[in-house]
Order: sequence, then structure tokens, then C-alpha cells
Amino acid sequence: MPHVLGLLKAAGQGGVDGATMELVHLRASQINGCGVCVYGGVQSARKNGVSEDQLASVAAWRESPFFSDAERAALALAEAETRIADSSDPVPDAVWDEAARHYDDKQLAALTLMIGVTNLFNRLNATTRQPAGQTW
Repeated sequence: MPHVLGLLKAAGQGGVDGATMELVHLRASQINGCGVCVYGGVQSARKNGVSEDQLASVAAWRESPFFSDAERAALALAEAETRIADSSDPVPDAVWDEAARHYDDKQLAALTLMIGVTNLFNRLNATTRQPAGQTW
């Protein structure tokens, strides 16, 4: 666990604001149906300045007016990276290029790492049937 937490720490040092990192974590966790990460992600997102309007509409971010273009690019990347098995072109160039318009290489690496670690946590929690709302 310390090594996985080290990956999260590294992702947090990539220069992406905490609210955006929490949004991608929450969206990937919603897609994967990880109750623990959705529950904890909402709490952490609030602490990082994500608005209640954003929290209420992150699952429908494309139709919501509450996200910046940069946040939309990060959310699209989170969806593509999380759903890699759903397409023969898992992260289309258009998705990556839009993210690259808003984030530099270090930030893209941080986002990609955050999404990947989120997917790891989602799978570990689902496999071991961790209940949402449990405090550690």
C-alpha cells in the first residue's frame, strides 16, 4: 500500500489543481461502480473546492454548464483511459490533443497517473467488496 500511495503522491505533484484531480478520480470511480471511491471522492472533491453543482453533474459533464474547457478535457481523458476495452482506439488522438491544449507534459503525466491509480483502487475495492462509507 505505501507504494501505491506513493504513486498518488507523485500524481499530486504534477501541477494539476486538486479540484481537477478529484473530478477525474470521481468520474473514473463512477464508471467502474466503486462505491468506496465515489463516496470518498465526493468528500475529497469538496475539500478541494469542487462545487456542489459540479458534484451533482459530473456523471453528465458533457451536458453540464459547470465545467471549464480544461476540466472537460481532463474528464474526457479519464473516461477514455478508464474504458480502454470499449474501443479499438481507446484514447483517440482528439481526446489526447484536447487535453494537451490545456495541460503540459508534466500535467498530462499527472492526470494519466491519477486516472490509472484510481482504476487500480477501483478494482481492488470491487474485488475485496469494500463498502462505501467505511472509515479507515
